[in-house]
Amino acid sequence: MVEEEIRAVFAAAGAEGRLHAVPIGAGAGEAAEVAVDADESVVLASVVKILPVLEFARQVAAGQLDPRERVRIAAADRLGGWGTAGCADDVELSLRDLAHFAMSVSDNTAADLLLARVGLDTVRLLAEELGLTGIRIVGGPRDVLESMLDEVGARTEGEFAARWPALPDERKRRLAVLDPARTNAGTPREITRLLRLIWRDEAGPPQACAWVRELMGRQVFRHRMVSGFPDEVTVAAKTGTLPGLHAEAGVVAHPDGGRYAVAVFARTRELTATRPAVDSAIGAATRISVDFLRRGLR
Repeated sequence: MVEEEIRAVFAAAGAEGRLHAVPIGAGAGEAAEVAVDADESVVLASVVKILPVLEFARQVAAGQLDPRERVRIAAADRLGGWGTAGCADDVELSLRDLAHFAMSVSDNTAADLLLARVGLDTVRLLAEELGLTGIRIVGGPRDVLESMLDEVGARTEGEFAARWPALPDERKRRLAVLDPARTNAGTPREITRLLRLIWRDEAGPPQACAWVRELMGRQVFRHRMVSGFPDEVTVAAKTGTLPGLHAEAGVVAHPDGGRYAVAVFARTRELTATRPAVDSAIGAATRISVDFLRRGLR
């Protein structure tokens, strides 16, 4: 069975994987799927950024926000990660550029400021409106970071980085950010439902959905899903990474028009953020699931 093949791919990489894959488009029935523990709750990590960006796009389409509105990012605003986190000086961006950085390089600061502008409660209501009852949002990137610092007893990111290596693994695994019951969480099936809604223009006005699709297509990280496919196959996606957690959710598009929503969440015993073998396994598992769906739809 294809599910067992996928489990074996992750096991060979020293991980456990949860996956859901479904076709998108006319004639793509709900029954066609690949599901590996697809209804198990998982930590979303930065995959959750799709929702506030979608809400931002909806508010822009409704005329509630001006995408050109300027936001100044000072040192106190910056969180760890990519993008503006590495800037030495204050930065000023538009709201739409915050969305661009949040999706293209998973900029935590940009995502946090965008979430503050559109409203955390509004994003929760969006998930409810879309019927994503299995998704829970407890906060933004700043909330996640502050919970990690508090639990480790660190005052700054630098102090956290110094203390982290000395912590026993069992204590690391007890962190709230690694527990689906205490942090932003959902299921692989709920995430592919979200992607389907966006790609079918059913998650909001068509221009809002199109904008989110475009932003997801700008993601620069090519080491997970993309690694499983040849160049002519495109992937628009969003990664998520925490110690011991490697995830990506996106849509795989073949030149013949076939499109497939896939959400993959892999966990390892080793609590590291960099595991090339696991990243490659995500690409391989995505390819296996999409190939299976393509065979079944022909």
